[in-house]
Amino acid sequence: MNDAALAWQVEEVCLNAWPALRQVLFDGWVLRFSGGLTRRANSANPLGIEHADPAALIANCETLYRDQRQPAIFRLPSLIGLGIDECLAACGYNDEGHSLVLYTGCGAIPAERDPAVRLLSRPTAEWFATMAALQRHTKKQAQLYRRIVRALAIPAAFAVLVDDGAVGALAFGAIHRDLICYESVVTDPQQLRRGYARRIIASLAAWAVERGATGACLEVEAANTPALALYDRLGFSELYRYHYRRQPIPPP
Repeated sequence: MNDAALAWQVEEVCLNAWPALRQVLFDGWVLRFSGGLTRRANSANPLGIEHADPAALIANCETLYRDQRQPAIFRLPSLIGLGIDECLAACGYNDEGHSLVLYTGCGAIPAERDPAVRLLSRPTAEWFATMAALQRHTKKQAQLYRRIVRALAIPAAFAVLVDDGAVGALAFGAIHRDLICYESVVTDPQQLRRGYARRIIASLAAWAVERGATGACLEVEAANTPALALYDRLGFSELYRYHYRRQPIPPP
């Protein structure tokens, strides 16, 4: 498999690992709607090499997002051409959310079950409540997060690491096309630098390998230096990048 084919496969896996509550297919793009929680679940995403008429695409997306009382947001992987990005910039769309998509073979990750890490086939109410607390979600955000995670239609495992009776880290992993995508890797800010994220990633990797996974991927903000350092130590490397263009707020 060449790099381009792998990149599009990873793109598909990442979309399925963080589903939208509703979506519309339009001219080679998928428009995702999830009540505003995270840009990924509330943006227009290309499904292949750019070929749409940018002006028509933007106009139609704006109409659909306006109907949902949301700004139009475009997620633009480096896999596509610059035409749509340049058109959005000319329309005054804001540039934000620069991120990296990382990939590694499962053999590079120390895939091993950790006795302190419990893997759940379904997220419990306690798992959701702890995730909401660690991510400092509002009540509305927590409700949307639960709905998005419960919309998963691919195999997933939900991990919780408990040390000295306290939750140290959470994450979940979802498998599609023999790849595990890591999502919501979060550590208690009072318990940083204890290796919890590495241990929870390793346990999920072991679970994935048992189910035939051969590779792993994830998305991380380009400015998240500590996370990038961790993933580099675990053997991940950049496969491609993406950023968002957000519709400007009209003047009152």
